[in-house]
Amino acid sequence: MIAIRKQPEPKSLVQHRSRAFSDYSNLPEDAKQALRDALVSEQRGLCCYCMGRIRAARDGMKIEHWQCQDAHPDRQLDYSNLLAACFGGENESGPKHCDTQKGDAALKYNPSEPKHQIALRLRYTREGLIDSPDEEFRRQLVAVLNLNLKVLSNARKAVYQEVIAWWGRMNGKHQGKVPARVIQKKLSEYTKEHEYRPFVGVALWLLEPKLAKCKPAKRA
Repeated sequence: MIAIRKQPEPKSLVQHRSRAFSDYSNLPEDAKQALRDALVSEQRGLCCYCMGRIRAARDGMKIEHWQCQDAHPDRQLDYSNLLAACFGGENESGPKHCDTQKGDAALKYNPSEPKHQIALRLRYTREGLIDSPDEEFRRQLVAVLNLNLKVLSNARKAVYQEVIAWWGRMNGKHQGKVPARVIQKKLSEYTKEHEYRPFVGVALWLLEPKLAKCKPAKRA
């Protein structure tokens, strides 16, 4: 899970919301597609929860309501409440995750709400497990979203090991003083403008603090 910066909502969603008796169930398919395009674009092609790859197509993602429609009907067309999620094993016989596992359950933090500061709520272990210093949110990550499912933790573990191995090489090459430009270049491999690498949150969590230490402190 990474912080999502919301962009302007599609005009078709605004137009639909302005009509009488409008709700999510009668949102036209062309407006839904515009919504898929907007959500996947602002999320750089990643699921809002697990950070797996999604596509802006009916068979490539789900439109997720962070606060569910049943309990919050007033937010069903609220763009700030909408996210793009993967199918989370929806049509498979195995365990479910992300929105498919979540259903109508509540989550304490929304990755697209700046006030929730999602980056400060997450941490990762060497084994690729997702964790949180907030105990309630930690339970939700595991029980509500099932984000420590083996296939997901293994994918995060691979990114963790890749970054740590790279850092070890760079630390040796630069005698313990890896330049900011080198760290930034590595980060850019994971955060290309239009499409982030899957499970990029692990790389950000590991490298952004190292980059911050390299930058000079701002004068008061």
